[in-house]
Amino acid sequence: MKHQDIVSKMTLREKVAICSGKDYWHTLDIERLGLPSVNLTDGPHGIRQQGENVDKDGGADLLMGVPATCFPPACATAASWNTELIEEMGDALGAECQEKRVSVLLGPGVNIKRSPLCGRNFEYFSEDPYLTGKMATALIKGVQGRNIGTSIKHFAANNQEARRMTIDTVADERTLREIYLPAFEMAVKEEQPWTIMSSYNRLNGTYTSENKWLLTDVLRKEWGYEGMLVTDWGGSNIRVDGIKAGQDLEMPASFGYNEEKLHSAILSGELAEEALDVCVDRIVDMVLKSKDGFVDGSYDIDEHHELSRKIARECIVLLKNEDNILPLKKDAKIAVIGEMARSPRYQGAGSSLVNPHKLDNAFDAFIDEKVNIVYTAGYDKTTDIPDARLIGDAVTVAKNCDVAVIFAGLTDAYESEGFDRKKLDLPANHNALITAVVNVNPNTVVVLSGGSPVLMPWLSKVKAVVNGYLLGQAGGSATVDILLGKESPSGKLPETYPLALSDCSATKNFPGSKKTVEYREGVYVGYRYYDTFKKDVLFPFGFGLSYSEFKYSGLKLSKKKIKDTDKLTVSFKIKNVGKVDAAEVAQIYVRDVESTIYRPEKELKGFKKVYLKAGEEKTVEIELCSRAFSFWNVLANDWTVESGDFEILVGSSSRDILLDAKVKVEATKDVEIPDYRETAPGYYTGDAADISDADFEAVLGRPIPPNHRDESQPLDLTNSLGDAVSSRNGAAINRVLTAILDKVAALNLGGTGDMITAMALELPIRNFVSMSSGVFTADMAEGLLQILNDGPIPSGVGKIIAGLPAGLKNIKNLAGMI
Repeated sequence: MKHQDIVSKMTLREKVAICSGKDYWHTLDIERLGLPSVNLTDGPHGIRQQGENVDKDGGADLLMGVPATCFPPACATAASWNTELIEEMGDALGAECQEKRVSVLLGPGVNIKRSPLCGRNFEYFSEDPYLTGKMATALIKGVQGRNIGTSIKHFAANNQEARRMTIDTVADERTLREIYLPAFEMAVKEEQPWTIMSSYNRLNGTYTSENKWLLTDVLRKEWGYEGMLVTDWGGSNIRVDGIKAGQDLEMPASFGYNEEKLHSAILSGELAEEALDVCVDRIVDMVLKSKDGFVDGSYDIDEHHELSRKIARECIVLLKNEDNILPLKKDAKIAVIGEMARSPRYQGAGSSLVNPHKLDNAFDAFIDEKVNIVYTAGYDKTTDIPDARLIGDAVTVAKNCDVAVIFAGLTDAYESEGFDRKKLDLPANHNALITAVVNVNPNTVVVLSGGSPVLMPWLSKVKAVVNGYLLGQAGGSATVDILLGKESPSGKLPETYPLALSDCSATKNFPGSKKTVEYREGVYVGYRYYDTFKKDVLFPFGFGLSYSEFKYSGLKLSKKKIKDTDKLTVSFKIKNVGKVDAAEVAQIYVRDVESTIYRPEKELKGFKKVYLKAGEEKTVEIELCSRAFSFWNVLANDWTVESGDFEILVGSSSRDILLDAKVKVEATKDVEIPDYRETAPGYYTGDAADISDADFEAVLGRPIPPNHRDESQPLDLTNSLGDAVSSRNGAAINRVLTAILDKVAALNLGGTGDMITAMALELPIRNFVSMSSGVFTADMAEGLLQILNDGPIPSGVGKIIAGLPAGLKNIKNLAGMI
């Protein structure tokens, strides 16, 4: 332990108490030992720190925080493929944390985009673990360079919002090691984030917050993690088991609920005090490191706004540019159509929502540039029903302009934390608008906003498509910068855009049943699936156009034959053969030419963003290590290279390979290679989107667990109200609750309404107690469970009433939770 001198002076009550939050956002302070309370605050693309906010009606705004810079979210920054720029963003976030006395910024989120339907994909980087890891590591480096901590999340295999607090992710170890864990591993080994946030879900039967294999065996013993583990807010299940597994800090405060359980477990001998001491020591270490970040800091709001604009420009992806309609000519008469041109969607909804200092929009940016524009709304953002009058106005305007620029995209009602998307379509009124306008003006440019892929039924008719993802507070001006050619677009897609939802490898197993979600597709996620099984796509991974053109040449490998302990240097040249200065993202993929175990067609193992003046040529060098050629060998419990030829593929996307060469790699370890060709042939010659039970069990190494709750067993604290539909009383309560929630949805709250619905029906009953500041007591939970299990209603109500006095006393705690 690092701080034995401090931990040894703590009483048992103090040790137990410091393992839970002081309130919603702070750790417990112990003044006599010099341990201050430190603030952990939502990120990851800006600070959402609670303060004295007042909404327009004079009430407290519980979701929006104090004003801060809203940088582009991860869905956009990943499209920049620029680690240096993201490190700069991290430094700026660190400066804002210092000014606001925030010790730990809760981010970045590195969950893999298993399906484009995940409602929180806007907060995550990519479908690829290597790109995700590199971007996350850069952000962490920037933030922690200011002596401000980060909390990389959500560890691990939390790739959906549906039933996220109870779902059991069923995945084989190889898939976890190659797809869902590498970004965390990279961040730990390169930057040691101060904290790691465990996820809500179960992983192969055990909640991640009490999963010893994940939290101790892999994270600490294998990867060498030295920092503190914190639960996601309300993510603690059985607190004693969490301590045993190495879960250090529970957030938020449970106001004695779990502290008493820990205290009793120590006294009874169920939990060794030495195990508690280890967790306490790591919390103390985080608190003491935070003291170094307690400096009087300030930042220039305007400078950070300009940095946000600079970042946003590099995140914009040009998907189509027929007849070089872009950049726009400033002397043209331009129809600017779409409510999002004036009221942009620039970030996602949920816990990452930032209250921006400033907010640009494209309409104002066009005016500032003195462009001749005519604006019309085209649709109402609060609905997806086409409005004939608004569309008619847009058609009239578009007819009389040289170019029509339509701003469209996903609204908060379509994607948010708390629920998943149901389809890949844009709102119907957006699609109807685009179709109507392009029918009268073929010079139509579509600018998209949204956190994940969408279908584009009008793609063949429009001249250009600009994908802005979600660009933060300066996204409006950054978009106009690109449209007018002030800078050439240089973003590349960090995920594949499919032609149909049915083409996605996870679709048949997303979001799973009420109990489990099976990752049957294994390692075939994103382009690893589409490219291996030769699926046509709308736009491939890594794709993005420029206003210039580039020529690749001169591929060289440092060696033609290496051992798996050697490093390989890949070098090649890129020349800007166009007429404008521009940047290109060169990507290196590795392909195992012949392998015993099933492997993807190719995998990203390196990339570099290169800035080139018109006519300029540069040499790019990228080093590949053993992991670039390895797979996770479950028989050896280690990374393994199978001897043979590997292709080094250099290109501008996963589907546009421009240079290639071969290297022979010799394995230095004589280990058995798993061969599933007889036991799981579907992974070799079938379709990974349609894996049989037998094939999945073969790679899983055990029978597939039941995917539905055994309804003969009583409900317990881990169950939700939604689980209670099988009981008589539970069904009646669900009917009443659903009717109320339908009325809430009718209030047209966008994503907030759906989030409230999901929380009400999917929140485990344990969280009624642990997250209510003591207002909903354990006695009340016992009474509620008795009723839901069709026990005697009067005695159940009696238990709830008996808990009221204690609950009422704790109402004062609610103020501290906000």
